[in-house]
Amino acid sequence: MRAFRLQTVFLFFVLCNFFLASCSTVPVTGRKQLSLVPASQMLSMSTQQYSEFLKENKLSTNQQETALVKKVGNRIQRAVERYFSEKGISGQLSGYQWEFNLVESKDVNAWCMPGGKVVVYTGILPVTKDENGLAVVMGHEIAHAVAEHGNERMSQGLLAELGGVALNEALASKPEETRQLWMTAFGAGVQVGALLPFSRTQETEADHLGLVFMAMAGYDPQGAVGFWQRMAQQSGGNAPPEFLSTHPSDETRIDKIRAELPEAMKYYQPQK
Repeated sequence: MRAFRLQTVFLFFVLCNFFLASCSTVPVTGRKQLSLVPASQMLSMSTQQYSEFLKENKLSTNQQETALVKKVGNRIQRAVERYFSEKGISGQLSGYQWEFNLVESKDVNAWCMPGGKVVVYTGILPVTKDENGLAVVMGHEIAHAVAEHGNERMSQGLLAELGGVALNEALASKPEETRQLWMTAFGAGVQVGALLPFSRTQETEADHLGLVFMAMAGYDPQGAVGFWQRMAQQSGGNAPPEFLSTHPSDETRIDKIRAELPEAMKYYQPQK
């Protein structure tokens, strides 16, 4: 029995050391997060999966809407790069090759993979309504990427669904399962009104950072309240209770956004 207890204690410390070694820090908030996949590997797979997604899905032919997505994306990109530069962490954007595309789909969705690979679906444009509303969405999704939420989500999936194997091993032994895990981790294929399927903590971080990024890009962060109110109407009141959902409830999210607006407004300089 004593030997069994010693083995149990030893295994406990081995696991603790494994998880400590596999943790990183969210670049802007300082929160510890699980990170099993090297950044270089995340960027490489992102480029591959993004390219495949664009081949399999139809880009919008609406030149005005496409140009607007690229315009908003480029403004927020510059804001993110300036923010990271001011924080002295520009190196964490190394390897980013930003892309902004509008995809023809009725899904009310948008997402951003590592390296700044962004997709907006045409189905969300009636909810964004205008350029400022689009900035709310793209700021939020880009915030997920630069906070490395996708790596965290992918790492959790590798641990829970594929036994914690390395990404390259998972790709070799279970390529389709790994691809599906990747697409789910970054929200590609998530249906109406969901946006990215991240935890409440990650969603709150993305809301906070998204407000700052859009404000620095010259968009009014106060518009986030109206956007999320429209998203709540889009769900038709069918969202599950907050304790059953990975997302904050509509009321909780909007209340937190209102509370964070005074800080975000400090970064706001209206477009000239």
